[in-house]
Amino acid sequence: MTDYGAFATEPLFGLPLPELWFALVFAILGTFLFLDGFDFGAGVLFATREDDEERETILAAIGPFWDGNEVWLVVFGGALFAAFPAVYANLFSRNYLLLFGVLGALILRGLAPEMYEQRHDAAWQRWWGRSFVAGSVLAPFLLGVFTANWLTGSGALVTPVGVAVGLAVVALTVVSGTAFVRLKTTGDLRDGVRRYGGRALVAYLALVVVSLALLFVSTPRLAAAVATAPVLALVVLSVVLAAGYAAALRRDQDLLALAASGLLTYGLVAVVALLLFPVVDPGTDLLVSEAIVSTLPLNIMSVASAFLLPLVVTYFAVLYSAFSGPAQPTESY
Repeated sequence: MTDYGAFATEPLFGLPLPELWFALVFAILGTFLFLDGFDFGAGVLFATREDDEERETILAAIGPFWDGNEVWLVVFGGALFAAFPAVYANLFSRNYLLLFGVLGALILRGLAPEMYEQRHDAAWQRWWGRSFVAGSVLAPFLLGVFTANWLTGSGALVTPVGVAVGLAVVALTVVSGTAFVRLKTTGDLRDGVRRYGGRALVAYLALVVVSLALLFVSTPRLAAAVATAPVLALVVLSVVLAAGYAAALRRDQDLLALAASGLLTYGLVAVVALLLFPVVDPGTDLLVSEAIVSTLPLNIMSVASAFLLPLVVTYFAVLYSAFSGPAQPTESY
């Protein structure tokens, strides 16, 4: 029998690996919500455009990125399963139908643009255009409902908190989608989507306040956590970032606006993590320290992640660099 010694019994370099993996899981979730979020937001903005060339430009803008961005959702599920298998099993089984809805929305969002470009028939493109918008709205909404259910330990399909969080996530995708579309387009399309970013920003901030109020009133376990200094500080920081986003849009600093929307996304995920910790699954009252896998596999995963994650980040840096610059309507989705 192989003797792994301290590697099997002691955390790597004495690090708090359970807490670090808890943070990593939510960092990966935040990365997905930001990267695929501006794809969703572009899909929502697609509904505001009537000109065929502008619609084709939006599709061309997200075409090189959306399927790669979705990989982060798979990485999130894999990391959750690897580090907290009991949480993965309980959380996903409680929300079985909801997650099937997310999967269906993602399939519709991916399939619709492909079908949209197969025929230049008004009725055909109208149907698949609406399907694209529906998938782009439903996917973030249902992910928001899933996140709210995770927070409250619920398995219900519809709750007031779930609806509020779902709408907040949709609004946030429009915020980031506006910045992304402006960054990747020129002319009337770039100017025409600006107002939607501002409106979505106001809606997002209002929905975050509503969500926190509902959590405070409806979930006694979270009432004290909502009023803690770190959560309130993140809310204040979100307001500051929102002001920076609005200023960047006014000054046509679209990359800065996109960065601000990314920080807003990570801030939202950080609020969820803070409200949960040290519990990782309120539905079963499992603590992070109780749900984490044993030391040996945890150390092995940590070493593997230290090598693999930088490679993944490098790949995405190359991808976005290769497809930088404005998209053209003649480019294929």
